[in-house]
Amino acid sequence: MRSERPLGSYGVDAPWVPWMWIGYAILYTCLAIASVVLWSAWRPITVLLCVVALASVLGAALFWYASLRGKFILWEQILRSANVCDRRNALDLGCGHGMVAIMTARRAPAMTVVGIDLWRSVDQSGNTPEAAQANARMNGVDDRVRFDTGDMTALPYESNSFDLITASLAIHNIPSREGRRDAINEAVRVLSDGGTILIADIRRTKQYAQDLRAAGLHVTTQPLGWRGWWSGPWMATTSLNAVKPPAPKRTRLSA
Repeated sequence: MRSERPLGSYGVDAPWVPWMWIGYAILYTCLAIASVVLWSAWRPITVLLCVVALASVLGAALFWYASLRGKFILWEQILRSANVCDRRNALDLGCGHGMVAIMTARRAPAMTVVGIDLWRSVDQSGNTPEAAQANARMNGVDDRVRFDTGDMTALPYESNSFDLITASLAIHNIPSREGRRDAINEAVRVLSDGGTILIADIRRTKQYAQDLRAAGLHVTTQPLGWRGWWSGPWMATTSLNAVKPPAPKRTRLSA
């Protein structure tokens, strides 16, 4: 049985975040020790500081799990439930190290996949097109997967070019509401009639669903559970499945 995690190295998403949680854990541990040794603080205060320190460690652990293991399991479920095997070509927005592009190509042996990214290491550690291509090569799909440099708010592709578009934890990195709307509209533009957009993201998925519905797509959403908790349930991953209606059939006029 194929493992849901493809071969290769896929970095850590927003690598500074779990270390921030570790920093909080160290800070509150030191405060808890100081409250006993130096300040003779009221015991409930010390207990509270210890609880916050432990919660910070848990936040870091959940983040690392989601980045290094959980997202692979979730995308295997997303791709399986969307039945992408019959698609011909796909586009992965903000592809990073190529995780979703490679998983899609492995699931659909006849498919060609394009990944596009700005290759920012602040969004994912070690993020380069060479790293993505190396991963594709390790998984034997480099003849069907290529990686481009570009902005998802202004895609360098013709309209109706792809029958599947994916985006994993990428669109939320666009800072402005207008920019995120542009990314959604660009995805709809390059999607062929009858095609599907699959998004897994945090925080702003309601906005994406609103924009996709405004563009005429049928959208369903689903929370993905604890495997997609990026430090806790307040930063949970939600999936969107959006289908573009088929082009209307032309009726032939009788003479």
